[in-house]
Amino acid sequence: MKIIVPSGYEKESELLTMSKWSEIGDTLCPVARSTAIIGDRWTMLIIRELFAGCARFDDIQAQTGATAQMLATRLKRLEAEGMIERRVYSRRPMRHEYLLTRMGREFYPIIFALRAWGETWCKGAKEPLAVRMTHRKCGTEVGLDGLCPTCKKIVPRSDMDAQPSPEWAEERRRRQEAYKARE
Repeated sequence: MKIIVPSGYEKESELLTMSKWSEIGDTLCPVARSTAIIGDRWTMLIIRELFAGCARFDDIQAQTGATAQMLATRLKRLEAEGMIERRVYSRRPMRHEYLLTRMGREFYPIIFALRAWGETWCKGAKEPLAVRMTHRKCGTEVGLDGLCPTCKKIVPRSDMDAQPSPEWAEERRRRQEAYKARE
């Protein structure tokens, strides 16, 4: 199956061929095409970490729990699909960081929607929000729907600050320590 890269992306009107593991047959369905790129838990967690500011392999591995081989495979796939780019941050030893491309950054509404759905349907009533989003302009906490209750407007990601709850920050700290202890 061939996918046409939308205008404004790295290789305008160039055709990309999907790899065998994600072939879904000939379809115009954008959901099928999207899930061929993003369709597993590990890939979603990697993208979550990139949005959270983790850009280095070890940090992403620590927070996702993915094996090194699994993470490397998913990062290569995301890079090949145009969702991320790899940049050298150290030449000795050679090390890379991973950054979202425009295509990857435009995936944020999906991550935001999954966060809202997960907070609503996948947690107990007494569990706190993992992350609180605050509207920079007025300082009000933004709802799970992205609406600022003070301004009565949907707030773009660029105008929000994310603050992990103490519980989630502690969970992330413990994962990082456990990962480092393995070395």
